Amino acid sequence: MASQDTAFLEQQPRISLRESPQRWALAALLVSATVFCYAQRAALSVAAPFMMKELGLSRAAMGVLLSAFFWSYSLMQVPAGWFVDRFGVRRAYALGFGFWSLASAATAYAANLAHLILVRILLGVGQSAAFPASARAVANWFPDRERGTVTGLYLMGVRLGQALISAVGGFFLAAHGWKAFFLTSGLVPMLWLAPWWLFLRRWDSPGRGSRTAPLPAARTASFLEGWALLGRKTVLGIFLGFFAFDYTWFLYVTWLPGYLVEERKFSSAEMGIYSSIPFLVMSVVILVAGMASDWLIRRGWSEVAVRKGFITAGLTIACLIVPAGLVEDKMTAVWLLGASLCGLGLCSPNTWTLTQAVCGRNIVGTVSGIQNFGGNLGGVLAPMVTGFIAHSTGSFALALGLTGLICLGGIASYLWLVSERVELR
Repeated sequence: MASQDTAFLEQQPRISLRESPQRWALAALLVSATVFCYAQRAALSVAAPFMMKELGLSRAAMGVLLSAFFWSYSLMQVPAGWFVDRFGVRRAYALGFGFWSLASAATAYAANLAHLILVRILLGVGQSAAFPASARAVANWFPDRERGTVTGLYLMGVRLGQALISAVGGFFLAAHGWKAFFLTSGLVPMLWLAPWWLFLRRWDSPGRGSRTAPLPAARTASFLEGWALLGRKTVLGIFLGFFAFDYTWFLYVTWLPGYLVEERKFSSAEMGIYSSIPFLVMSVVILVAGMASDWLIRRGWSEVAVRKGFITAGLTIACLIVPAGLVEDKMTAVWLLGASLCGLGLCSPNTWTLTQAVCGRNIVGTVSGIQNFGGNLGGVLAPMVTGFIAHSTGSFALALGLTGLICLGGIASYLWLVSERVELR
């Protein structure tokens, strides 16, 4: 039986941002949550050059450490999505946020590689709730014609978090060291929990914010039914397509700072600048892409066609990662990498809203978990494959070329497999 919270959620109207300022408050909470989420997740990649030197870690060892987060994060996506659908957005997000923040802070006390791997695995467990919960919040409380904008807003927060930790991290690390860096970035974000818990109580609890009794809930998928959805053609296409998107994205998240220092010979201060500016520009592109796709849909364009069109264009531009690894001039490489990230920005809000468009509302969290499971298999592979290729060949060029081929595979998956609506049978 579905929980009472789920029953309440199913009766709630999806009200326009223009009609309800409180929706802006919810959007702000989603944005700030993703800022903290990605700042904490990306802290290791920013600290990696310092930790490699102090702990004597090779590129290959750091590649394994950078991927350890995704071992648990990817495997927990479907359980986390099911948990969100079953028990509600407020509880799932708050529990995950608190757990991952403590795990992030615990990195400061890790004494060796094994301890570091363990805390990264725990961080992945906690953060597995973030995207299924965000997707379900958008599906629950915002209309179809605005979900691209809202999704773009909270995904912009993701990139702002990456840019923030990259910009601040270099200076903080130089002044205070990596242990204080992880302790501070882990504990300070926990202040977010209080407004989230209090604000969402109005919507995500039975009987609150409504003058009517809760309606019977739409049936949610059982845990096994959730996994079985992967056998549906559309869900498989989402799974494979997001694998390609996230493989490329997490190569940037985990290796861009190290690539700029190790391969392109930028200083730590220059690394902070050139690894943060592309993410800031990408954040703007994400919001524009969400708003532009919503604008087309409000004017009568097919939502599925619009979302797929933006994804295809974005992954095509992301293939600029290939020449970025081949050019000799380091500033030309930075420009190409920035353009490639902007291509991912065109995709980003539309990958999530496409899932909402082709899935029944009662399985959005579950299918979003499957989507993120596929994406984060890419997150498992990208740091390790990139690290081992760079270690074996002495260059990142081959690893970046492989990423371009994976982007082409993602385009094919979205165009040819995502073709029908998915409902719970």
